[in-house]
Amino acid sequence: MGVWSVRCLSTPLGPSLGHCSYSLPKAATLPHHCCFHYSFPMKSRKAPCTISIRCCASASNSHSVNGIRQPEPEIGDFVVVNFYRFVFIKDPQHEVAKHIAFLKGLDIHGRIYINEQGINAQYSGPSKHAFAYVEWLKEDEKFSDILVQTSPSNGHAFPKLKLRYKPSLVQLEGGISHLPLLDPSMRATAIAPSEWRKRLEAANNNDTTSNTNTSSNYILLDVRNGYEWDIGHFHGAQRPDVDCFCCTSFGISPTEGVASDKLSQVDKEKTDILMYCTGGIRCDVYSTILRQQGFQNLYTLEGGVSHYLKTEGPVKWIGNLFTFDSRLSLPPSAYNRETMTQSGLTRQAFNSDKFAKCYVCGSQVSELRHRNCANLDCNLLILCCADCVMALRGCCCYSCTTAPRRRPVLPGFQRYEKWHVYRDQEIEARAQ
Repeated sequence: MGVWSVRCLSTPLGPSLGHCSYSLPKAATLPHHCCFHYSFPMKSRKAPCTISIRCCASASNSHSVNGIRQPEPEIGDFVVVNFYRFVFIKDPQHEVAKHIAFLKGLDIHGRIYINEQGINAQYSGPSKHAFAYVEWLKEDEKFSDILVQTSPSNGHAFPKLKLRYKPSLVQLEGGISHLPLLDPSMRATAIAPSEWRKRLEAANNNDTTSNTNTSSNYILLDVRNGYEWDIGHFHGAQRPDVDCFCCTSFGISPTEGVASDKLSQVDKEKTDILMYCTGGIRCDVYSTILRQQGFQNLYTLEGGVSHYLKTEGPVKWIGNLFTFDSRLSLPPSAYNRETMTQSGLTRQAFNSDKFAKCYVCGSQVSELRHRNCANLDCNLLILCCADCVMALRGCCCYSCTTAPRRRPVLPGFQRYEKWHVYRDQEIEARAQ
């Protein structure tokens, strides 16, 4: 048994125990790992006191991320972790069972999907639990050099853990099991964030100083959804005309010359296609499709935008990064404050471009974060200015304001709960 450190979570004094006096009941059994919260009655208080207890000698005082040792996180420090790997897994069901067994007892919420082509994971948890899973995973040779992306979170960013076999690691029309994802030569060539930055800066210099259209030799392709672009994108990237990745059709449009298809009329052998997405997996998937269509020069941003912001900061990036969790949006500073020496450039770009518009009235929005339409049966993800939020009672249009299952307007940018919560509240209000 190690030495146990205790701090009170119930007093305004924070980490200090203040004037709280307590004694652990005999029934309280101290675990031999990590930390836990325990509530019990106190002599000096009417309400139960909650304390956090941690064994100081039960684990090492550091963890590693991508091979780099990190200091031990504070109690209650949550992170969101993202990673993926395309690798052959002979028995994915057995692999799923192994992961479930390891995560039992750990405070992990999120989506972890496994199949014959590999793994795709996005999850949240206390830092110690989150990184324990990463370290355990890297003990397997198949995942030893996996690139792990992390970002901060105030608590869990996902409602629960979904860890299961899934036929497609990424949702795409027709699935992806038939794609040669396990063949690295069929995927785009990954380039480091520093090289990506150099290429964008060089392309921008050519466009502004040359009389010839040298930019025609490359295409900057945002392989995300249109609503993601709406709150942040690389300078020079056009908005994708899709609201679901499964409908992406760059380079494979049935009709040639479609205006929304940026690849419909490019030279497949001479044009460099620079692809990017949030974490990289969508680019890896879609590049195999483009490779089958004859595109030769395919490049993808290693680790996606999240890796770029962490290593290069917001240079050539405008706005925030959309996240598929309860946070919805993160500023570049959330990934690495040390790389924010160029943050002034991002603010200037935002003020000059004024790209983020209210979906309802078209005015500029001050907060780069979406909200869901208050009409449950619509639930459209929208950017909305404060005036339209109030005028439409949180809905995306006037027709939704009269919907039978309309939820209340949420303050700020909170996420809606399940419908039964609001239904029950309405029933109780009518009964009073």
